[in-house]
Amino acid sequence: MIKKVLIANRGEIAVRIIRACREMGIETVAVYSEADRDALHTQLADEAVCIGPAPSSESYLSMENIISATIVTGADAIHPGFGFLSENSRFAELCEQCNITFIGPPSTVIASLGNKQAAKKIQWQMQGFRSFLVAKNPIYTVEEGMKEAETIGYPVIIKAALGGGGKGMRVADAPADFEESFRTAQKETQMAFGDSTMYVEHFVRHPRHIEFQIMADKFGNVIHLGERDCSIQRNHQKMIEESPCEVISDELRARMGEAAVKAAKAAGYENAGTIEFLLDKEGRFYFMEMNTRIQVEHPVTEWVTGVDLVKEQIRIASGLPTIL
Repeated sequence: MIKKVLIANRGEIAVRIIRACREMGIETVAVYSEADRDALHTQLADEAVCIGPAPSSESYLSMENIISATIVTGADAIHPGFGFLSENSRFAELCEQCNITFIGPPSTVIASLGNKQAAKKIQWQMQGFRSFLVAKNPIYTVEEGMKEAETIGYPVIIKAALGGGGKGMRVADAPADFEESFRTAQKETQMAFGDSTMYVEHFVRHPRHIEFQIMADKFGNVIHLGERDCSIQRNHQKMIEESPCEVISDELRARMGEAAVKAAKAAGYENAGTIEFLLDKEGRFYFMEMNTRIQVEHPVTEWVTGVDLVKEQIRIASGLPTIL
């Protein structure tokens, strides 16, 4: 069982992890930037280590500083929380190389699912449920994109393969719209993420955005803990999460949950994660992406199910089977 956890984060999620560890009898180490010296998470943890100046790039995003703090304090595990390095496959790989337990999925899984186009390709190749009509290869030029769009059928949405937060996204309703939409999306992608890889998929108008909470242990056991409806958004950022979703039937909920579990198994997933679907007006659902971390919205599922997801993360990372 894990004995000491370093929390590579700050604020609410760091406090949340400290609480779970304390209830499990596990020691905690907080890290902080110079600006967060007196923050609540530094006061609640058993130990606290400064990892750099105020800019995140020099503290909470410094892999070397965090790994060093882990070794110096004798922590045997790192919980990344959400944001910062939580979905960084290189950071997870460094933990593995240093024999530090990363409380999350293996680095190879994070890498394969972090690229959204590649993640959809995994599902398209390995699963029997409906994914988006999506380009099977990464796209770098207008000509490549238009060829894929003709195969998929309009309207299409052009997206950044390594993007997020609504950046690098444009809709093309017809071939005449494609070139301008593609160039604009690709330019934004390069500026925001330092990468120009794009992909194209069928565009679903006015969908519901439904996400399923997944928990998977190291023994191949994968379950879901129901859904969260996160359709109310602003600028592609979720504002309200509701569980259960009021518009899906028990039969549809069962099918979507089964599809989510299959998707996680196909990816060889471990620990907590979220499978996201879009649901159209005809009741057809499409795999959108998988988030390889605990999410900001995880308390909604905890309130509905009574399950402490952070404790389950720690148990699974310790090599124990899920108790769910």
